[in-house]
Amino acid sequence: MIYDVVVVGGGIAGLMAAIEAKSSTNRVAIITKGNLFKSNSSLASGGINSVLDPYDYVEIRKHINDTFTSAAGLGDKKSIEHMCKQAPRIIKKLVSFGVEFDKDDNGVIVQRSFGGGSAKRTCYVGDKTGAAITQALIKHAKSLGVQFLVNNFIMNLALHHSKVSGVISLRRFDSSVVVYPAKAVILAGGGYAGIYRGFSTNAVDYTGDLLAVALRAGLRLQDMEFVQFHPTGFAKSNNLVSEAARGEGGYLVNDEGKRFVDELERRDIVSRAIAEQIENGKKVFIDLRHLGKELIEKKLPSLYKNAFLQAGIDLSEELLPIKPVAHYTMGGIEASNGVNTDIKGLFVCGECAANGVHGANRLGGNSLLEGAVFGELAGIRALAYSRAKDFYPIDYSKVIKDIELVDKIFDKDTSKNFNAMRISLGNMMFSNVGIKRTQEGLEKAYDYISYLRSEVPTLHCIGKERTNNVELVSILELRNVTEIAEAVILSALKREESRGAHFRVDHEETNPKYAESIVVQELKKGILRVFFKEHKLLYKIRKIFNAKTN
Repeated sequence: MIYDVVVVGGGIAGLMAAIEAKSSTNRVAIITKGNLFKSNSSLASGGINSVLDPYDYVEIRKHINDTFTSAAGLGDKKSIEHMCKQAPRIIKKLVSFGVEFDKDDNGVIVQRSFGGGSAKRTCYVGDKTGAAITQALIKHAKSLGVQFLVNNFIMNLALHHSKVSGVISLRRFDSSVVVYPAKAVILAGGGYAGIYRGFSTNAVDYTGDLLAVALRAGLRLQDMEFVQFHPTGFAKSNNLVSEAARGEGGYLVNDEGKRFVDELERRDIVSRAIAEQIENGKKVFIDLRHLGKELIEKKLPSLYKNAFLQAGIDLSEELLPIKPVAHYTMGGIEASNGVNTDIKGLFVCGECAANGVHGANRLGGNSLLEGAVFGELAGIRALAYSRAKDFYPIDYSKVIKDIELVDKIFDKDTSKNFNAMRISLGNMMFSNVGIKRTQEGLEKAYDYISYLRSEVPTLHCIGKERTNNVELVSILELRNVTEIAEAVILSALKREESRGAHFRVDHEETNPKYAESIVVQELKKGILRVFFKEHKLLYKIRKIFNAKTN
């Protein structure tokens, strides 16, 4: 099947993109790696930021300033201003799609406080905001005729002379490699916090696959060292305790009953404060008892239920043990003008994109907003591009290489446990590339990832059945995980300072000379180059020069 526009990713960014790209006459498909309802967007509980009055320029300016301040010197002002100014319209659009935000007795959308914000501007649907938005968008996209191709693992982009011509995918139910030709492709496949397996709110399959695909296609990654650790995950299960709990007035206390940090400070500050308590041998809890059972059940119903089912705790009477966990990744595929890439016809949005909105540290409540705003923009641009272009040829020699890779993984036997490698990698990343980082720890992490990268090509499926073979996808994921983990480690080594979510114990101060993004480029297979981003004009001159000399 061929499509005018293919969107990879079924979260809020991908859904908004598909909705905007769909016309009455074209064909648009959303491709997802797994279950349509399992995106990080659907798990985002707390809310979506917006000033509701589009003419309240003072409050919109505050939103812009809060976002830029949180970005710690690496925010792109143009992208931030675009996002914050579009927010009131986006909320109205979501309402028109069927999202029922919580309202007061007068029918006005109510808003809560979120960390790092100078005002109450977070709209919500109880503590299941992301699920409510994605479900409404899925319903609307289906009503427009958008097709959903689930359980497809994207292996590579199909390219024709620096122009996109489709995507190459592993169809999971029969392990066959298929091509989906398209005039335009939008990558909206989420982030890479799943590489911190065992210490992340993300599902284990959030492995940064599309970032690895982008590297192989010649694109650059940006800001990979900036991984946001959410202050409050369940201590035992890693499940998220939404920031909504603190936004509604929850306390953070240690086992002596003492509050030790402003609960609504930026996430990097709160996470480090909790980590220090744990390092000093103390347990940390979230305390909601003073809110009362009625308010908890009304404002935080999902958390109240999950705490009881997963931890056996009644939040109205007991403390819930928590710990920081990897949650969101600011890094991603380098984007220009919000959603554009250096490959014609290829657009990026959502958590897998790095457009400068979050810089070194995301402001709580801005992720769903970014996905909605830039997903919409990507869809608009993809539609315009697809209308002006025809299909480009598919290079089937590239497809054959992916088929051969799959066959190779099936053909041989192995005694190595790739799941144990993933778990070990997660432990190593959290210990050495986590909330606090040192030169020694990062070098140790690099040595380990180098070893893993040498081991990955020797992995093969134990079970040879090709129908829904989960081992095959796990091995392909591990190939991507090791490459993305190396990009994070090398970027963290390169940034010899502390900035935003990146904290170096051996370089605790922010250094003005490092007020530039770091980018990662694959020089050739398996060889990464990491360097500070050039001035945009200089980069453009170099690109023109290189194009003329090649």
